[in-house]
Amino acid sequence: AVVEGAAGTEPPLKCDELRLGQYPERGRDRGGWRGLDNSTQEPMNCTNHTAYVQCLPAPNITCKDHLGIEKVFTGNEVGFYKPIACRNVNGYSYKVAVALSLFLGWLGADRFYLGYPALGLLKFCTVGFCGIGSLIDFILISMQIVGPSDGSSYIIDYYGARLTRLTITNATFRKMQTYP
Repeated sequence: AVVEGAAGTEPPLKCDELRLGQYPERGRDRGGWRGLDNSTQEPMNCTNHTAYVQCLPAPNITCKDHLGIEKVFTGNEVGFYKPIACRNVNGYSYKVAVALSLFLGWLGADRFYLGYPALGLLKFCTVGFCGIGSLIDFILISMQIVGPSDGSSYIIDYYGARLTRLTITNATFRKMQTYP
């Protein structure tokens, strides 16, 4: 709806400046995303860790679309595309990688599965570096430090254990510690 102020009616916002609640994302139906890939639980068309979700302004919302045309929406038209973060996945399952590492890691099956054939062959010939390499690989794969060789992310269940690495760079704010 058009926001009314003390001096009358304010000009409508751009559609991409609407607040959450003034637009339901198109993919959200009954708590889920229609724009998700069922096998990966990631948004469709994920490129460079960004996907664009269709957003429909709620009925009777007036806003300016990307061309600057003021429009009153009925709730069925796409008002704008909202960028959301996503992960690039290429079909490597986290559960399969951990299971292979746990049960067949001494044969190098985990490294073959993740696309590291040379390390897989080396583990096969040395029986998992006498078991020590298998244990280390199991820990590295479980902690998601070692991933697929193509640089993609694992397919993880929607409520699965997804880890996010935190890094400190020169742009990181550091608060000085004060002593009492």
